[in-house]
Amino acid sequence: MKMIKAIVRPEKVETILAALSEEGFPAVTRVDVVGRGKQGGLKVGEVVYDEIPKSLLMIVVPDGDVSKICDVIKSRAYTGRYGDGKIFISTVEKTYTIRTGEIES
Repeated sequence: MKMIKAIVRPEKVETILAALSEEGFPAVTRVDVVGRGKQGGLKVGEVVYDEIPKSLLMIVVPDGDVSKICDVIKSRAYTGRYGDGKIFISTVEKTYTIRTGEIES
């Protein structure tokens, strides 16, 4: 299994979630976060904003679904400007369902 973490523009989240749900991936965790990317924040006149609002989407899926989910996120999050986001993929060794005690490896 893999965990996909996608940092995206907040205004793109609803579009991404709707597309993921249409593709059969309704289970997503969303967290509002702040940060800055390669550009080091945003400068407007003399004011520098080094903490830009973003949304973090987290999805755990079977290995075979990773590319499909990434394609959906990339296509829906894209604006062509700095700050469109980043996708991180990591291996999940094991999951526990708290309610049932089920363990999945």
